[in-house]
Amino acid sequence: MSLSKLFALIQYPLPHHLLSRLVGRLAECRQPAIKNVLVRTFIRRFGVDMAEAAEPDPTAYATFNDFFTRALAADVRPISEGVVSPADGRLSQFGAIEAGQLMQAKGHRFSAEALLGGDVEAATRYLGGSFATVYLSPSDYHRVHMPVSGTLTEMVYVPGRLFSVNAATTEHVPGLFARNERLVCHFDTEQGPMAMVLVGAMIVAAIETVWAGQITPLPKGDVQRIRFDTPIRLEKGAEMGRFKLGSTVVMAFSEPVDFTDGLEPGAKVQMGQSLGAI
Repeated sequence: MSLSKLFALIQYPLPHHLLSRLVGRLAECRQPAIKNVLVRTFIRRFGVDMAEAAEPDPTAYATFNDFFTRALAADVRPISEGVVSPADGRLSQFGAIEAGQLMQAKGHRFSAEALLGGDVEAATRYLGGSFATVYLSPSDYHRVHMPVSGTLTEMVYVPGRLFSVNAATTEHVPGLFARNERLVCHFDTEQGPMAMVLVGAMIVAAIETVWAGQITPLPKGDVQRIRFDTPIRLEKGAEMGRFKLGSTVVMAFSEPVDFTDGLEPGAKVQMGQSLGAI
C-alpha cells in the first residue's frame, strides 16, 4: 500500500470537525508569545514570501488567522484578460463538464449535482460547460477573488466531512469535493451562470465571504440556502471570500472555456493569471 493511500485511509475515522475547531481556537489566540511563535514557525516551514504582503512584519498581525488571511501589497497580482485564477495555488484539474461529471483526479469523477448540494436544476445549467479546480497550499495567499465579473444570486451551505484536500487524498477519496463541507456561491455573469464552490478541509477553521462574514463552521444540519434579492455585484479580480487555513476552490461555468495553451493539471497559478476565455 502506498503512503498516499494510507494517509487517505487513516482520515476516515478521525473526528474531522473536532480537530478543525481545536486548531481554529489556537489560530485565534492573541497571546503574542504564542501567536508569534506560530507565525514565525509557519513562515520558515512553508517558505512564505512576506515581501508580497501589504503588512510584511509577521509580528504585526493580531492572530495567526489574521496573518494567514493577510492582504497582498497593491499591484503584485495584476488582473489579466479572460477568465482568471481566483487564487494562488495549483490548478489541480480543469476541462469540460462531461455528462454532468467533473474530474477530481485520474480515475475519479464526481457529479455537478452532488457538488452543488443535490440541486438538480442548478446542475443542469452546467451541462456542456467547463470547470477548473484550484488547490491552495499552506504557503499560498488565502483570499479568493472573482474569475470574471458577476452578480451574486444565491449562497448555499452544504454540510459534510472535512477530509484533507491535498493531492494524496484527492487521488484516493472518491467524490472528495462533493463529500466535504462547502459553500456554493451562484453568480450571474455576462457569460452565463457561474458557481464558485469553496471547499472546506481538515483543520480549515472557517470560510468567510465579503458579503456575509464568517459562514462556517455551522451546527450540523441540512443544506441551507440564502437568496439575494438585493444584487451584490463583484467585479473581476475583486475579493469574494477567504479560507482560515488552506483548501480548494472549484469553479463551474455554464459555457465552454477555451483554456490557455500549455496549461497542465498541477500547474502553479497566481490570482489574476489568465486561465482562458469563454
